[in-house]
Amino acid sequence: MEVVAKLRFGRIAPRKARLVADLIRGKKSEEALNILNFTKKAAAKILIKLLKSAIANATQKKVSDIDRLYIKKITVDQGPTMKRYTPRAHGRATMIRKRTSHITIVLDER
Repeated sequence: MEVVAKLRFGRIAPRKARLVADLIRGKKSEEALNILNFTKKAAAKILIKLLKSAIANATQKKVSDIDRLYIKKITVDQGPTMKRYTPRAHGRATMIRKRTSHITIVLDER
């Protein structure tokens, strides 16, 4: 039985989040949590929270054995970009792009 958890409009660039997502793709849920706990990237904290949410969703759906859950699919898509401006030399302005991510985790039983 598939269990899904989604994070929309997460304030991290998708390029940075994908680096961490690739580490845990296909792993068991407990092993993925261990990997994320020892990863020193900002995206790891976000993915820990999302993975714990997916496991909690599994307990709500009465999945038979939580220890058998693995990450079937994890996707990091780009959300809308917030645009801000900062002053530069000679009266110019430069755009700062604050990128957002939509992250989806799908857990399944093996």
